[in-house]
This record gives sequence, structure tokens and C-alpha cells, in this order.
Amino acid sequence: MIDLRRVPDLWRRCDVTVRDFPLALLLTVLSLLPEFQGDGTQISELPSRPYGLLAVLVICLECLPLTVRRRWPAAALVLVSLGFALDQLYGFYAVGGISLPIALISAGAHLERHRRITAIILSAAYVPLMVALNLLGANESLPDIVAFYVALALSWVIGSWLRSTRAAEAERRIHVAEATRTAERTRIARELHDVVTHHVTAMVVQAEAARYLTGAPDRLDATLSAVTDTGRRAITDLRHLLDLLNPDHHADIRAPSVGDLLTLVEQTRLAGQPVEFIQEGEPAESAGSAEFVTYRVVQESLTNALKYAHGSQTAVHVRYGQKEISVQVSTDGSGSRAGSPGGSGRGLAGLRERVEALGGEFRADRQADGGFAVRASIPAGRPS
Repeated sequence: MIDLRRVPDLWRRCDVTVRDFPLALLLTVLSLLPEFQGDGTQISELPSRPYGLLAVLVICLECLPLTVRRRWPAAALVLVSLGFALDQLYGFYAVGGISLPIALISAGAHLERHRRITAIILSAAYVPLMVALNLLGANESLPDIVAFYVALALSWVIGSWLRSTRAAEAERRIHVAEATRTAERTRIARELHDVVTHHVTAMVVQAEAARYLTGAPDRLDATLSAVTDTGRRAITDLRHLLDLLNPDHHADIRAPSVGDLLTLVEQTRLAGQPVEFIQEGEPAESAGSAEFVTYRVVQESLTNALKYAHGSQTAVHVRYGQKEISVQVSTDGSGSRAGSPGGSGRGLAGLRERVEALGGEFRADRQADGGFAVRASIPAGRPS
């Protein structure tokens, strides 16, 4: 059995000619019904004529081309106009005369080329039609002729307005899609930067230190083990990030906890950076994105400490309040620049974007003693 809920979707997938055919057929059938014969548009005072084979042919010419009004709008408009002219000249006055404004609207909306020429030719063709009707004794007044022309022109204008509206909507969707792609690329780049830079910086610093420990096998072994552990954690974090970027991955994204911050601090200590960690309060259950951003602020700040102030005393102070999480990471300026690759400037800029996206405040300033301090106030209580 056919699922009725799928019918609208199946209908939308049909070709436009299939979807336009029912309207054309309906107007044709209504025009041929005895109850509606002679009840259509009449722009002259010529007497109506009874229907015969000629009337059937004229009505088919007037209505059935609507089937291709979106596929070939110009051809449909020409055929419908010809059928309408014959309908008026022979005095059939079929209900199918409404096909003309429909064809005009469709042409105004879907005709891609030669729009101006088409409008001029149709306007010019209106004149001999009026002349022919008057020669047959219609005796139409000039105001009536102009009024009917304006009505037809209005149909074209409506179609043109629909066309411009559709084009504007398509342009808007393109801009939205481009903005979405840009935002997604930025997010991916930011995540990769946060994950890769921290671990790679720690590995470079640890490997650099190992060069000076060849005379102390125990310390050298511990340092190389730390490099190995850091590399494994980098691979694990990268796999987790790639899983999250996979559209088929449905695992929940767990917000970092206080335990993750302690692990991060311990990793930095193993890389040779003395870090003091101070925590005040407990994180709220609904901290969500605030917890994640807090983790990234601490991670990037410790990465910069390893890069530019290696060996200096570093303090990490995280205070969990009812409405916000305050983070401060500072160095005392006594260290030296590690032998790690220089920064690209994306880290602090990315942190500022993350914090301000949640409505928080972010500052990164050099201190009087030569150290550096990163401060962030992150509104809490928002679910991720």
C-alpha cells in the first residue's frame, strides 16, 4: 500500500509538466461543460455562438498549453494568446479564457530570455485583435480597450514580481549557505587549532628538554614516556574530533569537567611548566557551553605559556559562580620562549569569539613584570 504521507513528496518530485497538466485539463473540461458554455471572458459585444468541433479545438488551444507554462513559458503564452484571440473572434467566450492571465503570470515568473521583446510583441498583437473585433462590429470604447490591456499587463507584472522575489530568496539562501559553510570551517579550524596546538607544543617542549637529559637516563626515559603519552592523547582527541565532524556520528558531546581541567594542568606540568591550579566553587549542572569554553580558555592559555614563557610560574584560577565562570591564567615573566613553532594568532582570537558568543568578556594583557594574563568571564547556566 502507498503511504499517504509520502504523496506530497512524490508529487513534488514529478516533472513540472505533470504537475501543471491537471490545471490545464480542469479548465478544458469546465469550458466544455454545457453549464459553463459562454460564461467566460468577453471583451466585445459580439453575439456568442454555439459550441461545435471548432469550439473544442479553440478551447484545447486556449487551455492545454498551460501544461508547459513553466517548462516553455514563451511557447505556452503564444499558444494560449492565439487560442484566446480565436475564442473572442468566434464568440465562444469559454471559461478557459482565464488561461491568458495565468499564462502571462507564468511567463513573467519563468521566462528567462527575451522578456522585453516578448512583452513588446504581445502588446503589438493586442492592437490588431482589437481592430479585428471592431471590424466585426464589437464597437468597444477606447477606455474599455485600455482597461483590459492594463489588466493583462498587471498579470505580467505580478509574474515579474514573483520572479524577483524568487531570485531574492535564492540569493538569500546562497548567502546563508555560504555563511554557514564559513562558520563551520571556522569552527573546525578553531577546534583543530585547540586540539593540535596544545599537544604538539607540549611534545615539542618535552622533546627539546630531552636533548639535555642524555646524561640522566631515568629522567630521559620519563621525558620520552611523557612525549609518547602526549602523542597518544593527541591521537585520541583528534579521533574524537573527527567523530564529531562525521555526520553519521550520533554520540553525545560531553562537556569537559573539573577532572578534565586537572588532567590538562597535569599534562602541562609533565611538559616542564610549573602550574598552580586554584578552583573556587563547583560548576553548575547546566553550565553546558560555559564549561567547554572554560576548558578551551585554560587549554589555549597553558599552550601559550609553554610557547612563550616556558619554565615560568603559571597560575590557573577558576571560580565557579552562580551566574558566571571566571577564569584567569597568568605567568610571572621569568621563563623563556620554548623552541616551538611560532603562533598564528588564531588562538586568542578564537577564545575571544567563543567567550563573546556566550555574552561574556575576554581580555589578554601583558603584565608589568613581563608576564601575561588571560582573563575571561563566561556566563553560566546555558545548556550546550
